[in-house]
Amino acid sequence: MSGGLFALLDDIAVLVRASAASVDDVAAAAGRASAKAAGVVIDDTAVTPRYVHGLEPARELPIVRRIAMGSLRNKLLAIVPVALLLSQFLPGALTPLLMLGGTYLCFEAAEKVWERLAHHGGEASPAEDASLDAPDEDRLVASAVRTDFILSAEIMVISLGEVVTEPLLNRTLILVVVAVTMTALVYGVVALIVKMDDVGLHLARRGRPVTGPLGRGLVAAMPRVLTVLSSVGVAAMAWVGGHMLLAGFAEIGSRVGWPALGAPYGWVHHAEVAVTGAVGPLGGVLGWLTNTAGSTVFGLLVGALVAAVLHLVPRRSRP
Repeated sequence: MSGGLFALLDDIAVLVRASAASVDDVAAAAGRASAKAAGVVIDDTAVTPRYVHGLEPARELPIVRRIAMGSLRNKLLAIVPVALLLSQFLPGALTPLLMLGGTYLCFEAAEKVWERLAHHGGEASPAEDASLDAPDEDRLVASAVRTDFILSAEIMVISLGEVVTEPLLNRTLILVVVAVTMTALVYGVVALIVKMDDVGLHLARRGRPVTGPLGRGLVAAMPRVLTVLSSVGVAAMAWVGGHMLLAGFAEIGSRVGWPALGAPYGWVHHAEVAVTGAVGPLGGVLGWLTNTAGSTVFGLLVGALVAAVLHLVPRRSRP
């Protein structure tokens, strides 16, 4: 009897060790996948604050919270299940779907640039647009969650690419960990950014020799920071969307034996390599900037073309 009990306990210990090892493997893989998607996370963090720029301070955190919950639902209820199913049964469909999302990002970026030019630099934030007649937080959140959906899809598909050889259960657990971690990271930083002026006001009111001037500096700087982040967010949409399209065209061209589709990606890549090898220690940074600039320009061109088709063609067809 005791021998059977000890054997059972030994089997349980083996299972616990195996489970712990599996958890460690999932955590390590989630870390690798998250690191690979870090660039898109930066974009997501830059894009989101523009949606609360111009809101009443008391409504900033509730709006950020609603966008964060929408982002988490995007990832867990839509993106992760679809990505897993496609990776299991139809992996070739992931690239075209990402390219559709990239086209939407390019279009939105081009629209924002056009609005800024049309208003002579006076671009209104989504919050200000929504409040021209009456505050419409539902419309504001819906717009932010739609944009987040594309960026979240990019994050999750990049992460999936890093763990595609893992068993299905491990893949699922890894993507869930990445989804929760990335959402907490992005919207934690966003909440910190949009409330930094309140922190500065609190420090300024304390009136101490060090914290007083620091607080006043934060209060004075944050409107400019949010304005800059709004512009960075628009550029980030063009960058991410352009890169998704460049890489997607190259992959499809290679797949169907039509290398001309990959020519734009090749031009950007060759320019990056040339700059990296020509300027010494700063080559890596300048090469990355070259690649980013090429992707951004391509994204804006595609976005402008889509915007022209959607806006100009219907006007010409009117009697």
